[in-house]
Amino acid sequence: MDDSINILIVEDEAILAMALCDSLEAEGYCVVGMASNGAKAVDLFRRNQVDLLLCDINIRGDLDGIETAHQLLRIRPVPIIYLTAFSDPDTVERAKQTAPAAYMTKPHNLLNLRIAIDVAIHNFARQPQLPQRTPPPEEAQSAEKKPDTPERDPPGRDTILKIDDYVFVKQGFQFVKISLADILVLEAEDTYTTFVTTAKKYALRQSLSAVLERLNHPRFVRVHRSYAVNINRVDTFDDHGITLGSQSVPLGKNYKDEFMRRLQVR
Repeated sequence: MDDSINILIVEDEAILAMALCDSLEAEGYCVVGMASNGAKAVDLFRRNQVDLLLCDINIRGDLDGIETAHQLLRIRPVPIIYLTAFSDPDTVERAKQTAPAAYMTKPHNLLNLRIAIDVAIHNFARQPQLPQRTPPPEEAQSAEKKPDTPERDPPGRDTILKIDDYVFVKQGFQFVKISLADILVLEAEDTYTTFVTTAKKYALRQSLSAVLERLNHPRFVRVHRSYAVNINRVDTFDDHGITLGSQSVPLGKNYKDEFMRRLQVR
């Protein structure tokens, strides 16, 4: 499972692009490609799932960075951060037409860039009525692995965000991307809810009810006061319990009717 934030870099100075790529990947992000011109950026954008665009303005080719951003936004919405040496009023006004998440002048500061990425993903995820997008085939389903010890997130607001068929879960200082299809079980424990996925566990300091409200997806149904399951991942069940891969959870009698109804309406 790829749980990194996917970033496309549009920068025509190869040395700067490589340095930026290395810095981002060291921070745990995934750089899906680097484009030196608008045409290449459009091609990479179409062939990859891009969660965020880092774009220079003065680039090679017929399209500058702002015109390239317009082209990409026509394909699908994505948060944009401009990294540029241009700060004149005319350029800034043109950039505003693409509603960027941030406009940062070079040379960039890595800490400030990381904060800008975090805020960009956060604000984009909170926008209503985001259009659906289909992930590339290679992201459709990952091989199942045994979940390990959950990573726990400190308390705070907006630690879970949803975009299409992905959820971004706040872990430390970053949002980690998880495919909803990879979530097997949501387990309540004390003041935490643990996301049990096919590969890992992620724990948030939020109640199970709050998590289900934020997910707001018919795929997830509560089956016990301490458990909710992904209906699409159920392997077997009886009057007392449910199995999903290597996970077994109890089926509470007060939740059985709703569980059966969800199975029937899938």
